[in-house]
Amino acid sequence: MHETIVILQQNLGQALWDTAKMVFISGFIGIIFGTLIGLFLYYFSNPLFSPHPVTNSIVGFVINAIRSLPFLILMVVLIPFAKLVAGDPYTPLGGAVSLSVAAIPFFARLAEGAFAEIDAGVVEAARSTGASFWLIFQEVLFPEALPALIRGIVLTLISLLGYSAMVGTIGAGGIGDLAIQYGYNRYNTGVLVSVIVILIVIVQIVQWCGDQLAEHYTRS
Repeated sequence: MHETIVILQQNLGQALWDTAKMVFISGFIGIIFGTLIGLFLYYFSNPLFSPHPVTNSIVGFVINAIRSLPFLILMVVLIPFAKLVAGDPYTPLGGAVSLSVAAIPFFARLAEGAFAEIDAGVVEAARSTGASFWLIFQEVLFPEALPALIRGIVLTLISLLGYSAMVGTIGAGGIGDLAIQYGYNRYNTGVLVSVIVILIVIVQIVQWCGDQLAEHYTRS
């Protein structure tokens, strides 16, 4: 027990910071670009705007191809790219590169689904006024899709938290690295249990905050 406490005191703070850095960077990039791609897919598949099946199929194929790869394989494949972007792929910043590539197509599909769920009658009414697509996005699409987008953000962040733990298997830092280096390699069950409890608490907090926000922005 004493050894577990010492290890956590010396390493937990940095591990949590590294994990937060990876999840924040990749989450931000994934949400921004994922939303844009999701909106792109919605625009080119909706008959009310500019349907373009070929373009939609090509972009959809690329997204599905990336999503079809297990993250561990994707992470290994992206090591040269992470090295090019971050300098050292075995750092939290290098891990964030792989996480971002995984997050973008993941959230893109969630965003596309959020926009597709909007009542077509509402969109058609806005379209009939002659408003531009950007104005329709600001006044109709985004407000109507916001609760679903928030839930998608929560799902993405929780998934990235799990993926970030996997990044620790290659020594890129974070709470996963703490669990592997000290919990698994040194057979310290206390560290493993502590990491599991911390991850459960973080997920519960993120989920609760997301549910409250989604409920707040849900139109009655």
